Amino acid sequence: MSLEGRRSQQQQRCGGTYIVLSNVESVETKLQRIAEKARRDPKCRFTSLFHLMNMELLRGCFDRLRKDAAPGIDRVTKEEYAENLLENLAGLVECLHRMAYIPQPVLRVYIPKPGSDKERPLGIPGLEDKLVQAGLVRIMQAIYEQDFTDDSYGFRPGLGCHDALRTLSRAVEGGRINYVVEADIKGFFDNVDQGQLMDFLAHRIADKRVLRYIKRFLKSGIQEDGAYRASERGTPQGGVISPLLANIYLHYTLDLWFQGVFSPSCTGHAHYIRYADDYVACFQNKEDAARFRHEMEQRLHRFGLELALEKTKILEFGPFAQQWARRRGLKAETFDFLGFTHYCARSRDGCCFRMKRKTISKRFSVKLRVYKDWLRANRTLPTPEIMKTTAAKLRGHYAYYGVTDNGKSIRNFAHEARKLLFKWLNRRGKRNCMSWEKFELLLQRYPLPQPRIMVTLW
Repeated sequence: MSLEGRRSQQQQRCGGTYIVLSNVESVETKLQRIAEKARRDPKCRFTSLFHLMNMELLRGCFDRLRKDAAPGIDRVTKEEYAENLLENLAGLVECLHRMAYIPQPVLRVYIPKPGSDKERPLGIPGLEDKLVQAGLVRIMQAIYEQDFTDDSYGFRPGLGCHDALRTLSRAVEGGRINYVVEADIKGFFDNVDQGQLMDFLAHRIADKRVLRYIKRFLKSGIQEDGAYRASERGTPQGGVISPLLANIYLHYTLDLWFQGVFSPSCTGHAHYIRYADDYVACFQNKEDAARFRHEMEQRLHRFGLELALEKTKILEFGPFAQQWARRRGLKAETFDFLGFTHYCARSRDGCCFRMKRKTISKRFSVKLRVYKDWLRANRTLPTPEIMKTTAAKLRGHYAYYGVTDNGKSIRNFAHEARKLLFKWLNRRGKRNCMSWEKFELLLQRYPLPQPRIMVTLW
């Protein structure tokens, strides 16, 4: 249905009038006061939140939307919505406050999986659903950012993968870690128990309108190949609210349990780092690690979740792991976390233990395959554009993978990328039209960024 048709239906439900809510105090100030209240009183249940879903909040959410985002089932783009922005937002606010807004099903499409012939599903919400979800996220973040533990890093303002890796380095290299439990939850976002999630939300949110809209998004369903499918489990596919709901679910399922129940019962030092549904736990004693593996599985099962057994293991890791492995004629084990393989090593002078990391070999290969596929598909572009895009791709790779101790891997990536670039530029004309001498001259004219360490994890 077109935006005009859907807007007409919603105007009829809402009485055909527009109301623009306004207050002297800005939304940002109100959110700060909510955050302060949540910080001071961890048991406070907020009963009046939905009034913040006003023109000011939704206009800010609209400005943050990506211009090139694919349209959902409504087929409305950001540019089209902006043509009558104030009128559209006013109508949306009116319908929201009359509880007449009904989220549309998420449009499911399939896109190529990088480095593979397979496809992966992608959920695309409608434009107004993105706005409403973004507004709810801003309100809920003001509360839950005060509650989330320091062990949680995924999808949080001001935190990222490198922060989690830095914390992991400090924990393991502190000298009291001998065992690591690497864990992953099987199909987490598709298997969240919606009833349990609503119970968790009720610990902090007592505004029935907020809870009702969250439940509507959870139940909005999926549209695929013209067929509708209800969603009885999981969080909204592709929705901007999904990461926050996932963090809330795991906050109550794992974070608080580890911090308040399991860790105090350990006989030795214990540390836990989580990024979304990917997490590791570090222990001084083997008995604590084995008990965590067992009790964690039971804990997850209680909340409708299941471990991915092929990605879950206990391994010796720490200052003595190499020594123990050599006694058995083996190499010390490694584990993968956030795109890096972590392994036991020594400092340059050999006097102390170091946990080092390198790009996971599969990720390395996949990234090169993606770049190769891009070159094949875009080899007819003008040379300056190819060089500009290649430089941007390399900068993005170095920005994430250019971390302490991973210099060799990013240098290898740069080398292989240059070889691919030379190969496909050489295929654009006569055979062997591009010599290495010409290629070097091209690189002088359009220089590529040099691989270097961008992030220090010490």
